[in-house]
Amino acid sequence: MSFGSRMRAAADAYGPLCVGIDPHASLLEAWGVGDSLDGLERFADACVQAFAGRVGFVKPQSAFFERFGARGVAVLERTIAGLRHTGSLVILDVKRGDIGSTAAAYAQAYLDDDAPMAVDAVTVSPYLGLRSVDPFFEVAEKNDAGVFVLALTSNPDAPTVQHASTGEQTVAGAVLADLARRNTGAAPLGSAGAVVGATIGQTSEDLAINGPLLVPGFGAQGGTTDDLRRLFGDVWPQVIASSSRGILAAGPDPAALRASAERVNAELVYS
Repeated sequence: MSFGSRMRAAADAYGPLCVGIDPHASLLEAWGVGDSLDGLERFADACVQAFAGRVGFVKPQSAFFERFGARGVAVLERTIAGLRHTGSLVILDVKRGDIGSTAAAYAQAYLDDDAPMAVDAVTVSPYLGLRSVDPFFEVAEKNDAGVFVLALTSNPDAPTVQHASTGEQTVAGAVLADLARRNTGAAPLGSAGAVVGATIGQTSEDLAINGPLLVPGFGAQGGTTDDLRRLFGDVWPQVIASSSRGILAAGPDPAALRASAERVNAELVYS
């Protein structure tokens, strides 16, 4: 099955919530496990126990594992292995962006199904040019994986780039149009997704890309269910709403984490 088909199936089966697995130093301390490699391992194990096969989507943030060096990356690799093929789709938040053979190498590292850190989808940046992400889509297509391209992020100074005009459209509009082109004719959804922040307020851009919309910033970062429904309207069924701190604050007990995710998911069920 294509990623778009698997996304639709996972959302229908489990709901649209994506749990961000972000081991911030402050969170590890709040859990009482310590900001250390041992604390990272205990955090990751609890998340696997809590969320594998219980939510439709999980999104590990690679940087919070990488900061521990090679041993932290090894924990990430084990975490991915524990989450994949359980019913939960793993979206690795790496925001890679490069060109040519380097982009292809990144794509093979995360999207080739035989790779040690293979996941179901990754996040990428298109700001070296729209064609710079082509290698990710090429590898993704061969492996039925997905690619989420940064389009309308909610960091405060993003509009200086994303709202800049390229002539007839904005930079963000060009990104979204390119994704819509890649998804032409796909059913039930294409596998080319966009990242759109929950706290951007409003937009006049066309979000109907016939593909998944990964929406960070929901929950503790300020985005509400009402914000999502207002912002996404008719494309609401394509939304994967990502929350991390608001759910992870219930840890470290896996049962409490699972219950926290279930409460949030219940608010988001498509209607």
